Amino acid sequence: MAIDSPASGPADQSVVASVLYRPGQAPRTIPLSEASAVAGEGHGLLWIGLKQPEPELLQDLGKQLGFSDRIIDEIVSPHRRPKIIEYEQLTLVVAITVEVDTLRPSFGETQILIGGGFLITIRRGATATHQALREQLESSPEFLGRGSDFVASSLLDLLVDRYMAALAKLEAVVEGAEQQFLLRGFRESDIRRLYKQRRDLLRIHTVIAPMAEICRRLARVEMRHVDADSRAYFGEVADRVLRANEFINSLREALAFAFEASLMIGQAQQTDTTRKLAAWAAILAVPTAVAGIYGMNFEHMPELHWAYGYPLVMGATFAVCGVLYWKFKKAKWL
Repeated sequence: MAIDSPASGPADQSVVASVLYRPGQAPRTIPLSEASAVAGEGHGLLWIGLKQPEPELLQDLGKQLGFSDRIIDEIVSPHRRPKIIEYEQLTLVVAITVEVDTLRPSFGETQILIGGGFLITIRRGATATHQALREQLESSPEFLGRGSDFVASSLLDLLVDRYMAALAKLEAVVEGAEQQFLLRGFRESDIRRLYKQRRDLLRIHTVIAPMAEICRRLARVEMRHVDADSRAYFGEVADRVLRANEFINSLREALAFAFEASLMIGQAQQTDTTRKLAAWAAILAVPTAVAGIYGMNFEHMPELHWAYGYPLVMGATFAVCGVLYWKFKKAKWL
């Protein structure tokens, strides 16, 4: 697949933007076929944004920019975990994106290639664009003069903003589950959904947590393509990632408490039911015992030929049952 394919070709559909930013000049769109020459000038910043690119496109672009086969293989391959790799020509940062749709998270991948005079972003599976960041940088040209490392830190900060937005949506789900628990308790289907929500939060934690260490490494370790002036920005992003992790942990604890509370309430309800059944069984045991005695059909029983025998036995039976009912009611078993 040639990079300079016609506008209707699949290559151009993958190219979201290829813009050259220079101080004092308006942003200029650059064809990918000229990317190597422009990036090699060392004046300004060339930002190439790709979405769902074909492997052939990445291979051609990598060869034009002089990437090694190892770098090309790395950027062509999809990734499921965040990572950072430093090469001679560039520094590769892989971030996993998180978006919440229909109350369930979806995951994507954004590769950030930081090089001298160029920045390449490769999006896979993520629907949100970087257009807002482009417009923000274009409105502040002095930021673009700081280089691709500063733009990369701003891009990572934007991804953290989207982490927080996704967690805010899940927080509403967690609060709804808590309200439902307080109003009517949980059914079996609710407990299944609660487990899925906890599982989703664990998956989000798995992909977000490594980003803190990656950003701290960019902030503290000397790298070829990260200036000392830009390291502080990566440190701020690392702190925001840690706060996002704390947010995740608080949501997981809230769901865990709701889950445990639902189990405790279920056990309490079973205990209460058992007590009521035991109390009624004790009360009904009295007339059952009396009926069992008289059911033996003895001929010589004192009250059989006594006019008040039957009312007395029945009265005594009801009296004993009443006393037992009062005792169980006082003990809150009924």
